[in-house]
Amino acid sequence: MKSIYSIGTSEKSAEEFFNLLKESNITKIIDIRRHNTSQLAGFSKKDDLRYFLKEICNAEYEHETSIATPETLLNKYKKDRDWAYYEKEFNKLLRDPSLKTTYNKMLEDKHTICLLCSENKPDKCHRRLILEYIKNNIQDIKIIHLMKK
Repeated sequence: MKSIYSIGTSEKSAEEFFNLLKESNITKIIDIRRHNTSQLAGFSKKDDLRYFLKEICNAEYEHETSIATPETLLNKYKKDRDWAYYEKEFNKLLRDPSLKTTYNKMLEDKHTICLLCSENKPDKCHRRLILEYIKNNIQDIKIIHLMKK
């Protein structure tokens, strides 16, 4: 059974973040954030993160926007924080047949992969929804959420 990890960048120092990845032997990050170049991203800005992953973890970086939250849904959630609505709408999007290629690519990847988003905890994050969708509809996987101790 394939294990797929997830991690959020917020509320972690760079040291905590990269240690979690190294301890789990992550060899590839798949960044599923819509916005990954903001100054607010700190050490996890796209180009910086690509460099740090290679130098610190000897890991690859990929930005996968096909499973990032659509701008309209993201903006609505930021405004009203209605998680039930967000979850329902995002789960509908995950059923799009065009995403099957993205899911299969992750499942067939020989790397130890980790989905990356900004949310600290997975309970209200789309990375959890993606992994649960894969587990329940495509292939049984082991989901491991990396959290600071």
